Amino acid sequence: MGGAVSAGEDNDDLIDNLKEAQYIRTEKVEQAFRAIDRGDYYLEGYRDNAYKDLAWKHGNIHLSAPCIYSEVMEALKLQQGLSFLNLGSGTGYLSTMVGLIIGPFGVNHGVELHTDVVEYAKEKLDDFIKNSDSFDKFEFCEPTFVVGNCLEISSDSHQYDRIYCGAGVQKEHETYMKILLKVGGILVMPIEDQLTQITRTGQSTWESKNILAVSFAPLVQQNRGDGSKTDAVKLPPIAVRSLQDLSRIYIRRTLRNLTNEETQARGTAPQKVPQKRKRRRCRRRRINTYVFVGNQLIPQPAESEEDEHIEDEAKEDDDKDSGEVPKPEEPQLNLLRDKIMELPLPESLKAYLLYYREK
Repeated sequence: MGGAVSAGEDNDDLIDNLKEAQYIRTEKVEQAFRAIDRGDYYLEGYRDNAYKDLAWKHGNIHLSAPCIYSEVMEALKLQQGLSFLNLGSGTGYLSTMVGLIIGPFGVNHGVELHTDVVEYAKEKLDDFIKNSDSFDKFEFCEPTFVVGNCLEISSDSHQYDRIYCGAGVQKEHETYMKILLKVGGILVMPIEDQLTQITRTGQSTWESKNILAVSFAPLVQQNRGDGSKTDAVKLPPIAVRSLQDLSRIYIRRTLRNLTNEETQARGTAPQKVPQKRKRRRCRRRRINTYVFVGNQLIPQPAESEEDEHIEDEAKEDDDKDSGEVPKPEEPQLNLLRDKIMELPLPESLKAYLLYYREK
């Protein structure tokens, strides 16, 4: 297993480092990570640590290290239209990234033990839909979160194409997790200190592959010492989209395609995130050293004389570049929004097509 990646200056810098270290290996996973700013899921006052390859915990709120999420997203092999279940959905960060890949005809459900964390996840989801510049660039499957214990899911619940469990699974609960998976589906979960990818190849056959050595806090089991019976967790229903909702999806898709065609016809490049001045990177040796952070085992890089020499060179380059006058960034245009606002429709219908976004 390799060493941890360097800390980033911002979200894009963090993703660059994850790509360089081969944690992010596919374009669709990279796009999802760039679209969701990890710092937005931190509490005020803690954001300075958002772009380090470390886990973060405050009360019941928890985020795994970026390298862990990267391996999970790659191992799930996500595609449009799949159903996804996140057991221990936490802040909703991972579920939101998954929603960008599986698209509007997928299913995106999460189960979280703590009520306050579910409320936090809903707030962050609402903020992403209403305020993120990335929202209009994707077709999105909005996550639905419910409060409950992951080990108390109703026995008659539907199965899923993809499942992730964000807490350590005891060996005795392995079969329980597998039953929630459709044939041909993929389950990713930490079990016996290994992040493991399990593929269901038949009604009673599975293939397993170890991905990464990890240490997660175990799933919380209900205390039934008083003999009381807990209520089973009811997963959200898999609902058919309304005609109104389908119309919004296809109108937005048509207008997005139209703006892309017009952009190409004018010979201008599609919208891109403004380019930052490139930092010279410090290479890290891949080693087998780990440290505990909270309840997770995180790879830790060791510094060497070579690293220090490279860092000194990088500092010299930064000093040379500091005299350059930065060009002002051009404001990003939302071409899809402009197209919707030009339609000869009532303002209320335009607002619906825009998901009531204000920018």
